[in-house]
Amino acid sequence: GSLVLAVHFYSSPRAAPLIPSTALGVLLLIFSSLLAYAGIRRSLRNASLFLSLCLTISAFWCGYGVVFILGGQGVLNDTGDFRNALVPGLVTFTLALLIIAVVGFLCREVILAMIASAVSLASAHEVAMHYSATFGSSAVACNYMIVCLVGGYFALGRILYFLTKEKIALPGTDLAKKKTHEQMQSTSGSVNHFAVTGLILNMLSASVFGCRLLGVTGKLFIGQVPWLWAAGIYQIGICILSYRAMDVLMATFFGFTSILKFAGGYCLLYPIWQPEEPSFPTPFLVVFSILFAVLALFLTLKSPADGLYLLFYVAYCIALACRPKGFFEGGPQGVDVAIFVASALMALIHLYNAKASAKIPTGKAAVKALLARSSFLKLREGADLHAPYLGYSKYADAEVLGYACSVLASFAITMTGDPQAPLATVVIPWVVVAGGILKLLGGSVAFARGKTLESSAFILYAVMWIIWGLARYGGLYGTARSFHAAVGIIAFMLFNGFIVFCTLFLNIAWFFYSLTFFLIAISFLLDAIHALPAGYDIAATLIFGLVSFYCFLSALLNSTFEGSCLPMGRPIVQLSGVGGGTTKCLHLPARKASSVKRIADILKNGGTCGIPTDTVYVLVAACHRPDAVEKAHQSKRQAQDRPMSLWISSLKQLEPAKHLFTPVLWDFMEAAWPSPISLVVPRGEWVDFLGMKDSAKYVGTPQSIAIRIPDCSVTTHLIDLVGPIVVTSANPTGEADTTHHNQVYAKLGDKVDAVLCDGPSPENIASTVVDCTKIDSGNIGFFRVGIIPKSQV
Repeated sequence: GSLVLAVHFYSSPRAAPLIPSTALGVLLLIFSSLLAYAGIRRSLRNASLFLSLCLTISAFWCGYGVVFILGGQGVLNDTGDFRNALVPGLVTFTLALLIIAVVGFLCREVILAMIASAVSLASAHEVAMHYSATFGSSAVACNYMIVCLVGGYFALGRILYFLTKEKIALPGTDLAKKKTHEQMQSTSGSVNHFAVTGLILNMLSASVFGCRLLGVTGKLFIGQVPWLWAAGIYQIGICILSYRAMDVLMATFFGFTSILKFAGGYCLLYPIWQPEEPSFPTPFLVVFSILFAVLALFLTLKSPADGLYLLFYVAYCIALACRPKGFFEGGPQGVDVAIFVASALMALIHLYNAKASAKIPTGKAAVKALLARSSFLKLREGADLHAPYLGYSKYADAEVLGYACSVLASFAITMTGDPQAPLATVVIPWVVVAGGILKLLGGSVAFARGKTLESSAFILYAVMWIIWGLARYGGLYGTARSFHAAVGIIAFMLFNGFIVFCTLFLNIAWFFYSLTFFLIAISFLLDAIHALPAGYDIAATLIFGLVSFYCFLSALLNSTFEGSCLPMGRPIVQLSGVGGGTTKCLHLPARKASSVKRIADILKNGGTCGIPTDTVYVLVAACHRPDAVEKAHQSKRQAQDRPMSLWISSLKQLEPAKHLFTPVLWDFMEAAWPSPISLVVPRGEWVDFLGMKDSAKYVGTPQSIAIRIPDCSVTTHLIDLVGPIVVTSANPTGEADTTHHNQVYAKLGDKVDAVLCDGPSPENIASTVVDCTKIDSGNIGFFRVGIIPKSQV
């Protein structure tokens, strides 16, 4: 990326640039996506500074690339347009990369710091070049050449390291030492490494409006939209990644700020089709400031510095509400300048505290100590903080954001809008981004956590808000209300009726939440058939908004404090058998050795468990516990033609009985295992060597037994702890194989003692079952051809 930019700036004094602007923009977009991928992949290994550098330069080149494309397509044709478009982004990234460089040098990440400082200097030179002709473009190109040289040195170091099998390591390119140091740090508690990039993106959007107020740029126009929308898109990404980092409050905050960025971009685009500036709905911004204030209060409990930082956004929403022209007026732009400074300071604090051993105090300990004395409020901490509804999940709960978006979308549509100029009021981004995109995100995360009903509702409402927002406030709907719109809305209402029925079995709050959405849908329907009574829509949105706000507060309180301060309520209709085994059997994550040991103890004590394997999930019992084997047999409604099989962890367990197997069969077993191949072998005295006793009658047929060594470390480790196990598929006979731990709950949750959870199965096909009863005569048959094909067997 830097090489391409260096070539561009060296050739820019020429009449025709070497790389056309559009081509340069497209290349930068490709590089930015690759950089984002590299940073996110590396984040799994806890490399906070590298992650921040990658995502920051990625966001920089994304906005930068789009500005070049606009320039290449002749959109920025006035004198000074290119400068006005580029400068706000360059100013932000000069400072942001300087912060990363300073922390890099302080933490002895020299190569990384050199790259950050070189790109920062290149941006600073480019700003100077736009304001003074005496600064040539060669200075910018020189800085990008430094990045190329440092990057080349690092790549050479890594190649030598691999080629010489770790004997030669150039200074600064040996990652092994860093890794151990960072892993030691990472165990001290989960830190959201993505927050730094989110704060830098807040600087970016504030810079666009702040530069206008300070006179750095001449005007606000379409050329600055790429910076605002790049910041918005990246911030939605940061929001998802913050849920991955189990940081609900910062994820919600970044979700909120992304809405403001999309709205800002929309306002700058608006003058393209209308000469006057758009106006802002006051009710929405007042509600937004209340949501920010509530979030600030809860974030203060975690980190007072972050809580104070959020107050700038409370002030920002109030400033926007007080000004009819919103982003275009001086008041909100003044708050933008303050946000720029505060974001830079917070980014420095977050970045330094994530890397350095000596921390900048943010007041975390003081609040914790204060709450520890309180008998009324106890902070939630430890393993149960993000315990999912079923099994394990890689995400924290996103319901807080889902409810908040309902509040925002409902209050946004209290502005009826002018049918002649439907776009004149800034409603589309509030409804489409807040009500739609972020609600879809909340629904997807809820689904990943096993909340099927909640996710279905969130996704349905998101679709409704997107369609309605675009149709009603995007001018697609017009004055000719139609029969077709009414039919669509009735279809949505039928879907919602089903959700309301299902929430009877969930809790009271959700019942009212889905029921009051009916009021919104009815107002849409009445509007479509020209029969909307005056004030009905405002009343409907108020009721739905207040119910959503209660749910928002309840979700926040319940995820922060122990005990339910604002309860969601009990199910209105209690059903026996609802809950798919969640209350009846343990669910333990397979990635923990302690979980496997616990499952082993359950099996030794006569329990039955669902476990993951190298193919699909299976139901197992210990061989030496006939009572457990019989229980597994009964729980399955096992058919006679699908006998239970026997699994061992290695051939050593059969070694004492080796003389009872023919040499050909023994050699075949050695060659075939461990793998997803079950071998059906003749029943014989060897069964007694495995200590099966009375269990033997449930395993195999009177003539033969299927035996296997699975190719799965968790399963073989479990067999090492328990001894040989009896296995059957984890589903009632005649049904499809179970390929996820949630399916094991749903089908056998009340019949097993525990489930070892490992998410989706590595394969969707069961094992291959080979008939080895006549192997000595040179024949093998197949009872089932599964994942391993006949040719391979």
